[in-house]
Amino acid sequence: MTESTMLVRRPGAMLRRRRTEAAGWMFVSPALLLFLVFIAGPFAFAIVLALFKWDLLTDPQFIGFDNFAALFADPVLPQVLGNTFVFALASVVTHIVFGLLLAIAVNRVVSRTLNYFLRVAIFFPFLISWAAVSLLWKYVLDPTFGYVAQYGAVVGIDTPNFFTDPAWALPAIIVIDLWHTLGFTFIIMLAGLQTVPTELLEAARTDGANAWQTFWRVTLPLMSPTLFFATIITFIGAFQIFEPIQIITQGGPNDATKTIVMYLYERGFQAFDMGYAAAVAILVFVIVMGVTLLQFIGRRKWVHEA
Repeated sequence: MTESTMLVRRPGAMLRRRRTEAAGWMFVSPALLLFLVFIAGPFAFAIVLALFKWDLLTDPQFIGFDNFAALFADPVLPQVLGNTFVFALASVVTHIVFGLLLAIAVNRVVSRTLNYFLRVAIFFPFLISWAAVSLLWKYVLDPTFGYVAQYGAVVGIDTPNFFTDPAWALPAIIVIDLWHTLGFTFIIMLAGLQTVPTELLEAARTDGANAWQTFWRVTLPLMSPTLFFATIITFIGAFQIFEPIQIITQGGPNDATKTIVMYLYERGFQAFDMGYAAAVAILVFVIVMGVTLLQFIGRRKWVHEA
């Protein structure tokens, strides 16, 4: 007897099944609506917009794939993409390393009060708005009256002008981003660290493993899913960096800090070339999706799956 036959003979079961399905759709409908309005809808609009030349003042003009062809001839795009990849790579490495080290250090603090204080202190910068953080660091690194220049002069170090020197501007933005967002990575690492079974750590110590061997052979493999998640989240977040660059350097000097999202903003809302900006947005989507897909493909080689 098939399931459909049973349901025909049992109308009560069919009614309960439909009520369950309706309840399921009711619960997922808010998230589905938000996805359609804020993600799927704008993405579909960007694809259509990239086929037009539009300055927001005159009627859109259909030009086919000319905006996508223009991406390959854009002389600014290689440097912008290079800056973005350097920033993203540096962000992933520094966030994972320092976030993990801080999580290990805080996890070993026995005092509960001190442990909670350190968690709040490390996470607190993440709660500050990017505007306040940018202005704070612009003051701290000012070559005339900033704290770094003043303390450097005391010990005889001539500090550079971080935001006008092309060699220092992007590293300065990387440090500012690390200070502001490291707390988020730290919390993820700390949560992952606390999921490692203490029985396995004690068994490793009983077998004679030292601290490094215990970390390398037990803790790190069990934390690999957390590291994988943090790597993806950090890379995607780094590719969207915009506020501190816009407030501090406006992409300068000589485009040394201009990233792909900032270039998208310039072409769309300063040059009013909305079609080309939409093509840049789709390029960003393709790059982020491509790198994320490669990370998922490569996870089998280093992520421990229970």
